[in-house]
Amino acid sequence: MTRHVMLNNVAHKDLRVITRRAAEFGDNVPSVMTFPTEFGDVQREYPIFFRQDAATGDYVCVALLGFEKNENLFLDEAGWHASYLPGVIVRGPFLIGFQNQEPVIHVDLDDPRISHTEGEAVFLPQGGNSRYLDHVATVLKGIHAGLAVSKAMFAAFTALNLIEPVKVEIKFNPEEQYDLLGLHTVSEEKLAALDGESLASLNRAGFLQGAFLQIASLNNVKKLIDMKHRKRRRQADDGILK
Repeated sequence: MTRHVMLNNVAHKDLRVITRRAAEFGDNVPSVMTFPTEFGDVQREYPIFFRQDAATGDYVCVALLGFEKNENLFLDEAGWHASYLPGVIVRGPFLIGFQNQEPVIHVDLDDPRISHTEGEAVFLPQGGNSRYLDHVATVLKGIHAGLAVSKAMFAAFTALNLIEPVKVEIKFNPEEQYDLLGLHTVSEEKLAALDGESLASLNRAGFLQGAFLQIASLNNVKKLIDMKHRKRRRQADDGILK
């Protein structure tokens, strides 16, 4: 359930947000949406793939966090272990809404992070924005801009036929294999075959770097596999695995 309302410093003067990362707050997800505007940070930690909406044909960028449902390999009882958290995670229960065609901050009052007794204060006692809310506002602006950049980037990639499906198969033993379907990536072969004019056009738009960063991020799949192995060893030591 969600209950989105426009944020204001009167009705929500005592609102607080729990910012620690835990499964109880929905952080145990195997992937999360990301945007080209944060590829430089995301690619250092997570593999970046594209997913296509079957109904609309539109693509979105996703950072892969795990191989199965309710699995985030960066998350444990102590929190989320990474040098960078994607913007859609940092934003917490907040999102951008519109009033008279102007962007405003909305909050989901049914989000499990919402509190009145613990966490970061949203407003100062005098009614001004807290430093936390100012940071969230910056993150939301980044997400809003990232959506527009994503749309333009995918239009450019599609026009040049650069996107191709990829099947990720991870096999730990004969009984445990994960086939990740519905993922896409930039084709290295097709990117390398582009003529100078096409490459220059992509570069001017800022999308050539995005293509290279997305391809480079795929090296993190091995990192995820290693993290999965360590998780399985811990489970075996704890007697969870049979």
